[in-house]
Amino acid sequence: MIPTYLSHKILNPAIPGDSTIIFNFSIIMLLPMSKIGKAIRLERILDRKTHRTVIVPMDHGISVGPIEGLIDIPTTVDKVAEGGANAVLGHMGLPLHGHRGYGKDVGLIIHLSASSSLGPDPNHKVLVTRVEDAIRVGADAVSIHVNVGADDEAEMLHDLGRVARSCDLWGIPLVAMMYPRGPKVKSEHGVEYVKLAARIGSELGADIVKTNYTGTPETFRDVVRGCSVPVVIAGGPKMSTEKDLLQMVCDAVAVGGAGVAFGRNIFQAENPTLLVRKLCAIVHKGYTAEEAEKMEK
Repeated sequence: MIPTYLSHKILNPAIPGDSTIIFNFSIIMLLPMSKIGKAIRLERILDRKTHRTVIVPMDHGISVGPIEGLIDIPTTVDKVAEGGANAVLGHMGLPLHGHRGYGKDVGLIIHLSASSSLGPDPNHKVLVTRVEDAIRVGADAVSIHVNVGADDEAEMLHDLGRVARSCDLWGIPLVAMMYPRGPKVKSEHGVEYVKLAARIGSELGADIVKTNYTGTPETFRDVVRGCSVPVVIAGGPKMSTEKDLLQMVCDAVAVGGAGVAFGRNIFQAENPTLLVRKLCAIVHKGYTAEEAEKMEK
């Protein structure tokens, strides 16, 4: 069905009071324009040469509150931007309270779904922001969170489909955070579960999928091969050593991963700017984990 705000009603003179909905000709122009819009915006969150990305999620304020590293949002944004991050990701509060007006530019991804750790089911993500609202605050892309296998999976998949259609209409890229979580999921990092979650994201219209790393390059290769769009790995809980983190990134990129979306591992690091530079060296310049670890500035 054509949305009423994108249609005309033409009176049929043969039937008094009757009307027929037809396409507004502006839609014909809108479709190719939306593709151009997506392409332009994707270049703001993906490197033009490598087609990879280093994203720093900062959406934790709703799920767990003002944790270390997210108390002073503008300062944290400035640190990761200075390190060369391609984009930061967060809820509407990120541009509203974190816009600096100075420093190095960085892409903006607005997260549309949320739940808090105090809710009856933190795995149940609901839409709290519209695509149009994200565009109004200058978003280069939007993101949505889906827990595949959760009790409310059907509702989250429905939301993903709706948001994907809206993104196509408005010409803005969609990042789908696809995680296997639920009663039937034996391991959130198991390759069978992760590759299903990633594939669902690409099937329902995501332009980039964020999901768990499966532990080895051999298994993660299956995830990348099974997904039709770029796959970036999540950082999850803060890792014990920087060396382990860098090696994971190196392994993921080596088998076709499109980069990383790390939050706490970056903004809770001793030197977030330097860590982002190291990650960018691996993702965009082909550094090994050992070479990146030795970087001092």
